[in-house]
Amino acid sequence: MSLKKTVVVGMSGGVDSSVSALLLKQQGFNVIGLFMKNWDEKSSDGTCSATRDFEDVVKVCETLDIPYYSVNFIQEYWDFVFAHFLDELKKGFTPNPDILCNREIKFHLFFKKALQIGADFLATGHYAQVNSSGLFKGIDPNKDQTYFLYTLKEKTLNQVLFPIGHLHKKEVREIALANGLATAEKKDSTGICFIGKRDFKEFISQYIPYRKGLFLTLEGKKIGEHEGMAYYTIGQRKGLGIGGPGDAWFVVDKDPDSNIVYLAQGEDHPSLYANDLTATDISWIGDAPSFPFSCKAKIRYRQPEQECVLEELSPGKLFIRFVNPQRAITPRQSIVFYEGNRCLGGAMIEKRGTSLYEMRKT
Repeated sequence: MSLKKTVVVGMSGGVDSSVSALLLKQQGFNVIGLFMKNWDEKSSDGTCSATRDFEDVVKVCETLDIPYYSVNFIQEYWDFVFAHFLDELKKGFTPNPDILCNREIKFHLFFKKALQIGADFLATGHYAQVNSSGLFKGIDPNKDQTYFLYTLKEKTLNQVLFPIGHLHKKEVREIALANGLATAEKKDSTGICFIGKRDFKEFISQYIPYRKGLFLTLEGKKIGEHEGMAYYTIGQRKGLGIGGPGDAWFVVDKDPDSNIVYLAQGEDHPSLYANDLTATDISWIGDAPSFPFSCKAKIRYRQPEQECVLEELSPGKLFIRFVNPQRAITPRQSIVFYEGNRCLGGAMIEKRGTSLYEMRKT
């Protein structure tokens, strides 16, 4: 009877999960590759990206001489992720399906499947690190993915491995090349998982009917027509179709009830900034802190962490005040909390506070 620990690696067909499987095998684990199919749609050339990805998984697993399987979660992905994504868009919000996918699919249903086939651990190609103290940032600052993992709990993390979290992306590709992995030079997937690099507006219009409305200034002046509130997010500049003299126009607010998108000129217009926000759907990786609590946080993936103070308004609701005003606070996006390199958890932004523009008017 083998004393080796068994690790199921979530194989996506990309270089990160491929190298994760390689490193774990080199460390002496009994490694099994498991491909997860979440989306089934042919591209313009008539091929299915999921089929191509699985073919790459097969090539890598055969090179590594490890068994591989595939699991179909298309219906579950629709029910637990995509349907919610569409519902939020219809309400005029900007949801983040990647976080929901990690919580409901990868580290819940997929995690369960891994345990069912005999895994001691589930491993993925995320750029993050985990130890007995919790979840920590990946060493590559440009690739760290803890922002998308804040909903994981300590109990789950005890059986999760992130084999490439201590590496930079360049090193991962070098390892793949040196070991002859078919995915060594494969481009990274970008954008929302089920949309990729396709035109967002064109894709979403297949599921949400166009409902045109008005572009208004904050003073109520009509400056154009929008094609549907779902296609715009706070802070957006591109794709508005509004020209004219002066600085560029930016989305600064949305009114879902009236189907109005508010615009203002200038990247740093004061209506884009606020000092605070409220948040709900709180998820702490470990125990909740005592309030008030000082830490750092970020309100979007690519943002550097910002100093803030957290206060509990009521059970399940936080008030977060920042040391410096924050730009483009967006309802239904996540705010994620950090203490040094450790990810503490996060919450869903409910509402931003009074903007600097409104404060100056009063």
